[in-house]
Amino acid sequence: MTGTLVLAGTPIGDVRDAPPRLAQELAGADVVAAEDTRRLKRLTQALGVQPSGRVVSYFEGNESARTPELVEALLEGSRVLLVTDAGMPSVSDPGYRLVAAAVEKDIRVTAVPGPSAVLTALALSGLPVDRFCFEGFLPRKAGERRSRLAEVERERRTLVYFEAPHRLDDTLAAMAEVFGPERRAAVCRELTKTYEEVRRGGLGELAAWAAEGVRGEITVVVEGAPDKGAEEVDAAELVRRVRIREEAGERRKEAIAAVAAEAGVPKREVFDAVVAAKNAGA
Repeated sequence: MTGTLVLAGTPIGDVRDAPPRLAQELAGADVVAAEDTRRLKRLTQALGVQPSGRVVSYFEGNESARTPELVEALLEGSRVLLVTDAGMPSVSDPGYRLVAAAVEKDIRVTAVPGPSAVLTALALSGLPVDRFCFEGFLPRKAGERRSRLAEVERERRTLVYFEAPHRLDDTLAAMAEVFGPERRAAVCRELTKTYEEVRRGGLGELAAWAAEGVRGEITVVVEGAPDKGAEEVDAAELVRRVRIREEAGERRKEAIAAVAAEAGVPKREVFDAVVAAKNAGA
């Protein structure tokens, strides 16, 4: 009989949010794979539980190397519990590789549902929640970041991002540039912790606020693009979109083709708008 892989959600701030089953799984698992064993120790002490099985680290740096070892334990019948520092495994955290490897070997995978920064921020944002997509962390380099944002500029679903506090101002400024400064958003900081804060407003307004410096764990929720239907996109807007893509590293030909496809207009129209703007010195 093969074992079972258990993905367990951990508190994202307040330890009292830990699901009751988490303590049971920590006490009974044959192997506990933790993103940070020191944080795991603090969590088990807070929950008043002592793992009876082997505790190993499982983080980004050793995820590839340790996955075969954990799969082998599962094939031998062990119950392996996977926990990350906060929230659900696999969601911008270690876990995907192990789950994929377990599924490939026909090993049972189950979960202990728990706190999620993505869903908590989405619920608190005040933005539409019926349809959303999670984009994780944006690239650190400015050009790559703008390129990634340009890919979802016309996405109508609500967007959810994680971001480091020291990059928040640059990210919000890039979002205001690509999505427009009036696009609504919410910056959710230190969720479920003592200094929890949800700041709502237009992207331009939020970028100015973040420029003063922000601390803590950050989740950003951004309103989806409005449905413009058959509304015409003026030449200036076409040129703006092409420039964003060019600044992100795309060649002009590809940028024009992409913008034409997004706007539903002939490539020649976009090309003519770019040439006219260049001739006008704009």
